[in-house]
Amino acid sequence: MSDDKIDIIHHLADSNVLEFSILSVDVTVPLPHFELFGMDLSITKHVVMMWLATTLMVAIFPLICNRKSLVPTGFRNFFEAILLFLRDDVVRTNIGKEDGDRFLPYLWTLFFFILFCNLLGLIPFGATATGNFSVAVGLALISFVVIHLAGIQKNGLKHYLESIVPPVPKALWPLMLVVEVLGHLIKPAALAIRLFANMSAGHVVLLAFLGFIFTFKNIPVIGISVLAACAVNMLEIFVAFLQAYIFVFLTSVFIGMSVHPQH
Repeated sequence: MSDDKIDIIHHLADSNVLEFSILSVDVTVPLPHFELFGMDLSITKHVVMMWLATTLMVAIFPLICNRKSLVPTGFRNFFEAILLFLRDDVVRTNIGKEDGDRFLPYLWTLFFFILFCNLLGLIPFGATATGNFSVAVGLALISFVVIHLAGIQKNGLKHYLESIVPPVPKALWPLMLVVEVLGHLIKPAALAIRLFANMSAGHVVLLAFLGFIFTFKNIPVIGISVLAACAVNMLEIFVAFLQAYIFVFLTSVFIGMSVHPQH
């Protein structure tokens, strides 16, 4: 990349190297490359970000849970407010108290994993793992499996399969079967595309504003671009929380529909 150009795709795409600067010195760290049974299992910067998000979760939550005070304060108060909101207003509302509490560990973990991955993409030299379509699809597929296993566990395989198509005249049954099956496939696709598109779009806009500096090369544009980039960055923080919430909310809705097909 030349000094007067900014490559937006370079900053969004995954790669096998970590690039950052220390005291104005550019540092490039190559990541391990290996294959297993013909599959490329190389470590990339998005994999590193997911490892970092997982490490933060493993480090933070035991510290919060081990505090014995009855009144939460500081970070514990912040996280407990989120946990209780997800439990009472998202999970139990859409799935029910008894059934919903069984899925709380998964949904809490899903929310904070997505949130931490989103926020890590906002720090300098970080990368947004959830802006990788493969990561978004992987999370959606896990939720897809959980959604259908929840319905099978609650209702039994036979009853669950029968509930996929609502009671309709026999002539419409084949058409409704196709529609319902497509609907079940579209749900995880919607989860993946929504997360991937929203997390990528914000970075494209942010880098586009910064790109104006290299395009116009004058002081007024620099000021406007920096202010616009700061505003977009603040919006990105909100979007990081919002997309984690939407993913968990829709997953809860789909689990509720699977567990209670009669509704």
